Amino acid sequence: MDNVLIVVEDLTGAVEFFTRLGLQLAGSQTLNGSWVERVIGLEGVDQDVAMLRTPDGLGGVELVHFRAPEAIRSQPERPPANTLGTRRAMFAVDDVDATVERLLAGGAELVGEVVQFEDSYRLCYVRGPEGIVVGLAQAL
Repeated sequence: MDNVLIVVEDLTGAVEFFTRLGLQLAGSQTLNGSWVERVIGLEGVDQDVAMLRTPDGLGGVELVHFRAPEAIRSQPERPPANTLGTRRAMFAVDDVDATVERLLAGGAELVGEVVQFEDSYRLCYVRGPEGIVVGLAQAL
């Protein structure tokens, strides 16, 4: 997998959240024109895009802010974990506690608790800006 796309209203805040998580900003630009419209199936597209990569360079998160057409918010705004569809992306981290601390300092919130799964992982979910949920997994 190359990347996951997340549509946001506050591109700067979302970039800050993912860089606190440890991703690196690979680039940003404005995209518009017929090729974008054809690939995503919308007309009149004008969007700002930021691409972030994981430290190993193997995966990424693409953040998009639509200037046009206006983005549509799904309901409910903060869906529970059992809502159909994509709920979160899981990131492998070296230290769950330090990562959570960095994210909380930037305004994120812990969804539940940091838990240990058998002798394998320490896990948690963190909610960032605009309700974005990421999972954190520390191999033991």
